[in-house]
Amino acid sequence: MPDILQSTRLRESLPVLLAALAFLCLTGGGILALTDYPELARQVWLVGAGSVFIVLVIDILRALLNGRMGVDAIAALSIGVGLALGENLAAAIVAVMYAGGQLLESFAEGRARRDMTALLGRVSRTAMLYRGDALESVPIEALKPQDRILVRKGEVVPVDGRLLAATAVLDLSALTGESLPVPIQMGHEVPSGCTVLGDAFDLLVLRESKASTYAGIVRLVEQAQASRAPMARLADRYALVFLGITLLLAGGAWWWSGEATRALAVLVVATPCPLILAVPVAVIAGMSRAASLGVLVKTAGALEALAAVTTVVVDKTGTVTSARPEVSEVRPQPGFTSDQVLALAASLDQASGHVAAEALVRAATARGLGLTLPQGVIEEAGRGLSGLVGGVKVVLGGSGYVRSQLLAGEDFARGGIEGGTAVVAVGIDGRAAGLILLSDPLRADAGAAISAFRAGGISRIVMASGDRSDVAEKASASLSLDAVAGDLTPEGKVDLIRRERAGGVVMMVGDGVNDAPALALADVGVAIGARGSAASSEAADVVLLADDLSRLPLACGIARRSRNIARQSAIAGLLLSFSAMVFAAFGYLSPVQGALLQEVIDVAVILNALRALRG
Repeated sequence: MPDILQSTRLRESLPVLLAALAFLCLTGGGILALTDYPELARQVWLVGAGSVFIVLVIDILRALLNGRMGVDAIAALSIGVGLALGENLAAAIVAVMYAGGQLLESFAEGRARRDMTALLGRVSRTAMLYRGDALESVPIEALKPQDRILVRKGEVVPVDGRLLAATAVLDLSALTGESLPVPIQMGHEVPSGCTVLGDAFDLLVLRESKASTYAGIVRLVEQAQASRAPMARLADRYALVFLGITLLLAGGAWWWSGEATRALAVLVVATPCPLILAVPVAVIAGMSRAASLGVLVKTAGALEALAAVTTVVVDKTGTVTSARPEVSEVRPQPGFTSDQVLALAASLDQASGHVAAEALVRAATARGLGLTLPQGVIEEAGRGLSGLVGGVKVVLGGSGYVRSQLLAGEDFARGGIEGGTAVVAVGIDGRAAGLILLSDPLRADAGAAISAFRAGGISRIVMASGDRSDVAEKASASLSLDAVAGDLTPEGKVDLIRRERAGGVVMMVGDGVNDAPALALADVGVAIGARGSAASSEAADVVLLADDLSRLPLACGIARRSRNIARQSAIAGLLLSFSAMVFAAFGYLSPVQGALLQEVIDVAVILNALRALRG
């Protein structure tokens, strides 16, 4: 890992060093020329231009090996021909312009994600291993099948294993998208990467850490990132045509005049600095504008892709819904009132740390119901709890658990409860008192965000969920969606993204570890960073820092405007450069004059590109 980090730092610092060297050599050579040291000045310019030229050639060769060729070729040709003809000053000016563009582009991508550090960091690096009757902390890599470990409350399960305790209450939302806690019974498998919400339990190790569920998700992310072809830079797409025109004009000027300096003048003026500088400036301005709205776009390529999105895939839990259950209805049995049932249940739930208990307490508080401190509370993890509230015996939890503690003949009327609804049964003094229905409500901004996407030209919107299909369908009923897919594993979400990409540019929005592979594969992956997992934020191209979905359609609009301004700057700059190339071909501009004129064009197109900061 240290070697990788050092290599990354070196790559990030190279543009800064190169730009600084080119600028210092240009200015230093200029000072020497003005103080009657012309030959020394030429040598200093040679150092600056030559250094940039070497780096340029290496980059071009690397790009050619990957089947790409773009804007850098014209800059390399200009510097190389300038040095070959002894026009070191012109070469040094072009080198400064190129190095400055590279520095801007490097700055735009300086917020790029690190190689899945946060994803790997989610899992505890150690586990409590039983050695005889004693516990010993060991690295998770040392765990082997049939080892017995202790997993404590609040910890993340380090490896896949089989539950040795009676029950375990787990938060699987990071793996499956399931918003409610899941009780697991003895003998069932517990996947790595989930969080323990209930009491500590013993686990029989089934697989080594590298073969466990969570490690598989990490590999999925890495494979998805590797399989996604990067979008070609906007500058490169224009440069390929411009390169051919430049070579024809330069060659024609040399053949017609017999003067190699005319060809150099054409090349210098043709150096596509409107592309090298104006396009990165417009992109950086767009990224800054998006960041001011709480949308962090990590790379210039991500901003370009964001501008081209035609399909949006949204995760359900935590993205479209609030990811925390709320009381949707209280159904009292005959002889009880809804306030009575909720008040007693919430009073007892004050002693529980269960996420459903929090929902009951919030609902009772919102209704202004007075809560009483419970006594003699007994909680059975994953099943329910019982105790005394103001001298009244209260029991709540799953219907089966509560029914087992009621008087003979007592039962609950469950008619009319839709599939996908979580239910808490409540018994009072041995009688069936009522049912409390829980739901995972839509985010308040979900509907507005979907409408804004439609208004912004998004043609297809799909919901993807790890929850059951009936739960996903119910959650999407009030939203204008084109399709809903439920029961999706992380691999299933990857397959969905792959299918959707066949029909357009896809943006995936999610917040859990289970979303990370799909985020990595999508053309644009957007993580809900305000409350999402570190894994999804690392795998994504865009992170929504503000907890407001409506910012995403605005970010798409900013991206489209920035792309349009970048194109305007590029086309206008290239037309001006083409006009100057014609003058240079006929001998009206020397190489140095051409380089200085190019600087004037640069200033004009950069000022236009900065418009992306506004609006």
